[in-house]
Amino acid sequence: MLNMSTAESSARSRAPWWFNLAGQLLEPWVRIRRDPAEPATLLQPGAPVCYVIERDGFSDALILERACREAGLPSPMQPLSGTRRKRSVFALARRDGWLFGRNRKRTPNEPLGQLVRSLEGDPERDIQIVPVSIYVGRAPNRESGWFSVLFSENWVMVGRFRRMLAMLLNGRDTVVHFSAPVSLRTVLNEAGDIRPERFARKIARVLRTHFRRIRAAVIGPDLSHRRTMVDAVLNAEPVRDAIAATAAKENISHAKAWRKAQGLVMEIAADYSHPVVRSVSFLLSNFWNKLYDGIAMHHFDKARAAAPGHEVVYVPCHRSHADYLLLSYQLHQAGVVVPHIAAGVNLNLPGIGPILRRGGAFFLRRSFKGNALYSVVFNEYLAQLIDRGVPIEYFIEGGRSRTGRLLAPRAGMLAMTVRAFLRAPRRPVLFQPVYIGYEKLMEGKSYAGELSGKPKEKESLIGLLRGLKVLRQRYGHVALNFGEPIELNPLLDAASADWRAATTDPDAKPEWLGRVVDDLADKIQININRAADVNPINLIALALLATPKHAMAENDLLAQIELMKALLEELPYSDRMTLTPMDPASVIAYGEQMGWIRRVRHPLGDVLVTEGEQAVLLSYFRNNVLHLTATAAWVACCFLNNRRMSRASVLRLGKIIYPFIQGELFLPWDADGFCAQLQATIDFFVRRGLLESNGEGRLLERGPGQDDAAYQLKVIARSLIQAFERYYITIAALVKNGPHTLTAAELENACTLTAQRLALLNELSAPEFFDKALFRGFIQKLRESRIVWTDEAGKLDYDTALEVMVRDARVILAREVRHSILKITPGGDGEKEAPAPAPEADHLPADVSSEALHERHVRAEHEAHAHHTAAAESKDSETPGP
Repeated sequence: MLNMSTAESSARSRAPWWFNLAGQLLEPWVRIRRDPAEPATLLQPGAPVCYVIERDGFSDALILERACREAGLPSPMQPLSGTRRKRSVFALARRDGWLFGRNRKRTPNEPLGQLVRSLEGDPERDIQIVPVSIYVGRAPNRESGWFSVLFSENWVMVGRFRRMLAMLLNGRDTVVHFSAPVSLRTVLNEAGDIRPERFARKIARVLRTHFRRIRAAVIGPDLSHRRTMVDAVLNAEPVRDAIAATAAKENISHAKAWRKAQGLVMEIAADYSHPVVRSVSFLLSNFWNKLYDGIAMHHFDKARAAAPGHEVVYVPCHRSHADYLLLSYQLHQAGVVVPHIAAGVNLNLPGIGPILRRGGAFFLRRSFKGNALYSVVFNEYLAQLIDRGVPIEYFIEGGRSRTGRLLAPRAGMLAMTVRAFLRAPRRPVLFQPVYIGYEKLMEGKSYAGELSGKPKEKESLIGLLRGLKVLRQRYGHVALNFGEPIELNPLLDAASADWRAATTDPDAKPEWLGRVVDDLADKIQININRAADVNPINLIALALLATPKHAMAENDLLAQIELMKALLEELPYSDRMTLTPMDPASVIAYGEQMGWIRRVRHPLGDVLVTEGEQAVLLSYFRNNVLHLTATAAWVACCFLNNRRMSRASVLRLGKIIYPFIQGELFLPWDADGFCAQLQATIDFFVRRGLLESNGEGRLLERGPGQDDAAYQLKVIARSLIQAFERYYITIAALVKNGPHTLTAAELENACTLTAQRLALLNELSAPEFFDKALFRGFIQKLRESRIVWTDEAGKLDYDTALEVMVRDARVILAREVRHSILKITPGGDGEKEAPAPAPEADHLPADVSSEALHERHVRAEHEAHAHHTAAAESKDSETPGP
């Protein structure tokens, strides 16, 4: 080892005066940490030292010279003894230009060739090559400014101007990593008779691999697909075949078709940048603080524990443009790799698209139809992501929900993910559902407008700038709840014992694949709903929107919120559901503070009300959690127009209606499980005094209409009653028009028009009541159940079970509602309703004994298509008439 003063004077005497001057000017801005702290112990005594650095750069040379001087190592600026080289250092990559010049890689074969030739003719001579990695601003801490993070170390070989800024901003966080020296003589002897030129290329490849490994360990893996994946996609066999097919089909040259494919990859591919992600995280910290009062993550530890060893695919619900920013931000803050997000190409706006791309967004078109090359290229890009274990995020709903409910899944991305895994099943795939709950939405008004018929406003930079006014508002709290993860392998095992055989043919489409994808989509939506967060606004919406004028006396609202909280606490929907800890009074106060409700002072007691547009917007937050109260709402619905019903009838009718509620709300139970939930809910209502149980629990009765318990049941029931009204509109329209009359599209349109008119006549504040997608989903469920089917002419025919459903509807829907729907619904010859249903214990006089009631119920179950008893009409005015 050289003496420190000797090494310092030797280095400075051999370096040009301007180099020494630049080193002195740079010294105050740079603080070097050597790794290892004493690299001189790595060197072999006696052999000349030649340093190799990853990238050429003036600042890197200054840092290396200073690090060697401080460590007592030979200077990189001195000539390399025994060779013609004037310096004892060379770089693997060099750049052209000065300030903003573009990068250009040049092979290091020339200096390596010189070193190899210098050893020829002298078998005792050796040169030790020391790889040195230099990182400026490796990982600024969170207290650093975001500008510093922007210029931190990454995988891109930046120009001199950016490197200078990095030195000024992050120079005090500089790491110089010295690797163990490589004996050039030893490697040359092991290579045998290999030619010097080929030997130099081999050494260069080894050094590049070494530097990449060190850089990945220090700053994380290289996730920039523009460098590491574009070539892989274009060189994949399916893409090469698609390029050849495109050239032949379009009668263009192969080179032109290749450039076309390259353009598609560049349109799709993310350009992930660590500095940009860290910079955006700094910016978002201030943004969220101005926008939200807090962001909470629940069950994240469970998600983190399940992830190792898996390819993780995040599948959150989609309710706002803020969804993907929030999830990525929270994952980054938690120290988890930010996923690559599938974003619609409509978001690739000038100025915004490049930032999203560097944050991990990859873009896809809304439709792949008519573009076979695009489809192959996108599938291959997704397959490369999965094969490399890059975490992914996409929304299987296909777009943002305008109603607050989960949308029917669009399984395209899921199908591509499953097929990519089947092609190379090296790492098991784990789907991670995420529920995102808001207390106010930035897009709320536009959603209400779109549901009312206004066209969706196309995304644009001007629209984005106009939308910045939303930043002047506060949007409450946000919750990110991580649901139960779903592993792909068990689903494949259940579908086919030999599914691994499908991996041998990348183009194979086994018949069970569609079933697996559909089951997977349903499980994801179910697990998102199971992880729901119930916030104060959800509770207020469930209560207030169930009243005709969206107003409640304060005491009634307090009691209703307390009841809903007790229901969710005693009968939790799942172990991943979360519920606000606020008491009812605090919930109301918070709703006033957020501007959702208004207090009207009155001597007999204050009234809380939500009005006009606020009521419409509030329906979104009721729909977020509607599934949590589905069983309670069904039981309550049975007593909207009936004082008494048998428990068996509640369960029987529940089983009939359940497939349709399940399809709309993505409920987790099978039919028997739903009945078990109904039983538990009935017992809860009995404990709370909302229902009275007679006849050894076989018969149920509610209080009179003016009773508080009846009022609470009515509020619960009305959260779901609009779904049954939609069902009745659909089946009534079909029955009224008759079989072989309407196509599915015509029925959907007729139902939508009927619902719109009914909403106008009744001043409904729920625009999802006439949402086409909900009618389409119900019609599809009828077809899946073979209650409705399409004839040879494309018209709908139906089973007699549909007419039975019309008759059963009178148990739930009031007579005036049914008649209004029949009057408005187009088609048919009038307003005649279907015959009355079979007599049941649902409609019974008040003076009948419980034994007689049970006897009548048993008899009623075996009598079909009879009329209601006259006693039911005369004794209980609340029972619906014929």
